Amino acid sequence: MSTYSIKDLEQLSGIKAHTLRIWEQRYNLLNPKRTDTNIRFYDDDDLKLILNVALLNDNGFKISKIASMASHEIRDEVIKLTERSLTHDDQIHALTICMIEMDEERFDKILSTNIIKLGFEQTMLNIIYPFMSKIGVLWQTGAINPAQEHFISNLVRQKLIVAIDGQIYHGGGKKFLLFLPEGELHEISILFASYLIKSKGHKVIYLGQSTPNDDLLSVFKLHQPEYLLTVITTSPSSEYVQEYVNALSERFSSCQILVTGYQVIGQDLVFPKNVRQMNYIRDIKDLLEELEEVSQEK
Repeated sequence: MSTYSIKDLEQLSGIKAHTLRIWEQRYNLLNPKRTDTNIRFYDDDDLKLILNVALLNDNGFKISKIASMASHEIRDEVIKLTERSLTHDDQIHALTICMIEMDEERFDKILSTNIIKLGFEQTMLNIIYPFMSKIGVLWQTGAINPAQEHFISNLVRQKLIVAIDGQIYHGGGKKFLLFLPEGELHEISILFASYLIKSKGHKVIYLGQSTPNDDLLSVFKLHQPEYLLTVITTSPSSEYVQEYVNALSERFSSCQILVTGYQVIGQDLVFPKNVRQMNYIRDIKDLLEELEEVSQEK
C-alpha cells in the first residue's frame, strides 16, 4: 500500500491542502495515520475518497452532502457522473481513480466510451495525453508508485498499438525515424506520435524503447529519414541532456531532429539549427499540418 502526504493529495486531486485540512476537521472526511516519528500520512483509501469527493464537489455536490454519504453511495454517484459527463477534467479525474484502484475494466470502459464519442485522436489529445503527462510528473516526484504507472501505461499502450496497426501506409510523404534514447522506457508519447504521423500518410520507422546509438545510426543510414523524433523523460538525466542533443545534431546533421519530453520542456537548453523542440504533442500535430500545407501548394 502506498502512503501520501497532504501535498501529494493536493497534487493528485487538485484540492488545496488548506481546504483538505478544513474538510478533515469540519466533516471528519479523512483520518490521517502517523508514523513512529508523529508525521501524518494518508493511504490509498484516503486518496480514492478524496479523488471521488473532488469530482463530486466540482460537479455541484455540496461538501456537507458528500460527507453524509456512505462510501458505496459516493462511488455510485461518481460512476454515474463519469458515464454521462464529457468534461475532460472529469474524465481525467475518473481515470486517476482507476489507476489508484488498478481497475482495468473500469479504465477500459471510460477509455472506450470516450473514443466512441470523441474519436481516438481527440481522446488521446484531450484526455489520455494530459492524464499521462500528469501521472508521469507524479511518478517522477514519488506521489504514485511504479506499479500504478506501469499498470496504466500498459493499458494505454495496448490501445495505441491497435490504433497504429489500423493506419495503412500507401506510399509518399516524409520518413520519420522514431526512437527513445538508451535507458529510456516511457513509450506513450512516442507511440502517439507514431499514430499521428501515420494517420497523415507519412512513413514511420519505429525503433521504440532504449535504442542503442549504433543501432540508431545503422537504421538511419539504411532509411535516410527526413526527421528523427525522440522523447526524453528520464534518460539521459538532466545534466547530460544538452550533451546528448548536441551529439544527435552532429551525428545526424542531414535531417531535422525533433525532441520533447520531461527533461527537455522548460529546461535551459540551447538547440542547434537542425534540432527543434516540441513543447507538447500538439506541436507535432502542428508540424504535420505544416507539411500537409506545403504538399498541397506543390
